[in-house]
Amino acid sequence: MTFADRIALFSPLDGFAVALILTSWVLIGWRIENSSSTTPSVSSLMAQYRRDWMIQMITRQPRIFDSAILGTLRQGTTFFASATMIAIGGGLALLGKTEELQGVAQNLTQTNAPTLVWEVKILLALLFLTDAFLKFMWSHRLFGYSAVMMASVPNDPDHPAAVPRAQKAGELNITAARSYNHGLRSVYFAMAALAWMIGPGTLIAATLVTILVLWRREFASHSRTILLQGDLE
Repeated sequence: MTFADRIALFSPLDGFAVALILTSWVLIGWRIENSSSTTPSVSSLMAQYRRDWMIQMITRQPRIFDSAILGTLRQGTTFFASATMIAIGGGLALLGKTEELQGVAQNLTQTNAPTLVWEVKILLALLFLTDAFLKFMWSHRLFGYSAVMMASVPNDPDHPAAVPRAQKAGELNITAARSYNHGLRSVYFAMAALAWMIGPGTLIAATLVTILVLWRREFASHSRTILLQGDLE
């Protein structure tokens, strides 16, 4: 079977649906991480609180509270990294049993598509899961870098290296959180990609719902309203 024959197994609507989910994945991530000052996202608002956290840490004695928070953040990345790795393993196992999957899918969709079609659909979900796994692992490492930097901050607030090192720790923490959020978005889109098993129309609908959920949580959620409130209100 030539490459053209393989492409012919998919309809133009399939191509549009895949292009839509990939484009949406890139654009919604860019919009969230690069939001404007007039309409900041929750991620952008939290970034400033992370900077403030590191400045407050300078004078906090002892710093057990800070280490506990950072430990919780690292546990979150570890959990999701493990979960995505298990999901990737499950997806790879499905690739070896596409005949059984084909029977189930045919009952759902009432179509008789070749095995290759189901394999490609599984690979799309695996693409997002693999990206999520890599981001979670990198986030875990960056949180570790941030912990080391935090430990190097002098206890004396008047020390010339205290504020600069605290600021570096804050920026590392923000970068780690950015990778963590990227991984979560990839998990969302991996779940949406599974809708392609039913059909391209379902994939388009799942993509739009995913975009709506992410947009609401970052730009129209109650948590964002709380973050926007002034501290003196």
